[in-house]
Amino acid sequence: MPPDPLDLLHCGDRRRIGVYLVETDDGLALFDCGPTSCLPALRDALEERGVELGDLRHLLLSHIHLDHAGAAGALVRANPALTVHVSDVGLPHLVDPARLETSARRLYGEAFDDLWGELAPVPAENIRATGDTVAGLRCFPTPGHARHHVSYLHEDGTLYAGDAAGVRIEPGSFVFAPTPPPDLDLEAWDATLDELERREPRALALIHFGVFDDVERHLAALRETMHEWGERVGHGMDEATFVAAARADVAAAEPDEADAYDRAAPYWHCFLGLERYWRKRAEAVTV
Repeated sequence: MPPDPLDLLHCGDRRRIGVYLVETDDGLALFDCGPTSCLPALRDALEERGVELGDLRHLLLSHIHLDHAGAAGALVRANPALTVHVSDVGLPHLVDPARLETSARRLYGEAFDDLWGELAPVPAENIRATGDTVAGLRCFPTPGHARHHVSYLHEDGTLYAGDAAGVRIEPGSFVFAPTPPPDLDLEAWDATLDELERREPRALALIHFGVFDDVERHLAALRETMHEWGERVGHGMDEATFVAAARADVAAAEPDEADAYDRAAPYWHCFLGLERYWRKRAEAVTV
């Protein structure tokens, strides 16, 4: 089994965002880094394992959403030797995060700074576009949650999955797909789940939150919830009704965890992504 996640204590909450320290063929790597608002907690969590920021050689990013990659620029500033790996689509948005920040501020409003902190650019010389292999880990596209999402498969069988394998908060069993705007694609996510099943990982390392080895059951549960929630919005369910139904789904399986799941991947955020997905599909048909 891989190491436990480094809990970033996002907004003071446990089991909300976790990242992973990974042994690679080329030294220590961090899988995803969380937002800059969590940088002090990241430093503390690394120090508990005898590691400093300067010991990291690689940052393996699944995608550029702020809960996964927001601190990338700040980390490079603290460790100028750090190499950041991200998909070729995500790369320019790390070099110049202005559009990313504008979009996020529009979505989160006044809460942006408390949630995410500074969004610093990453120097172009520190970034590499991911290929089939990154620091000895197999890397491959896993779109659906975002079109630029990639995942990393370690030789020990651990899949560092980002959001491609969904949200499940340890020690619970409920699994759902976080479906935010702007480029959610349910068909692509279905194909990604097919690919994950084909590769037969031994364990799934999730950012939200924990490591799970019941891979077959987990992926089946993710697919089931993804389709059920997608169909609700596709059939016209409004936001308030969707949020209540999603919360009830989680509470039925994890009676004490409905709020924890909402903090990790807000139900309203999932609705917005699904609503936009179906609206864009309808618009494409009428063009």
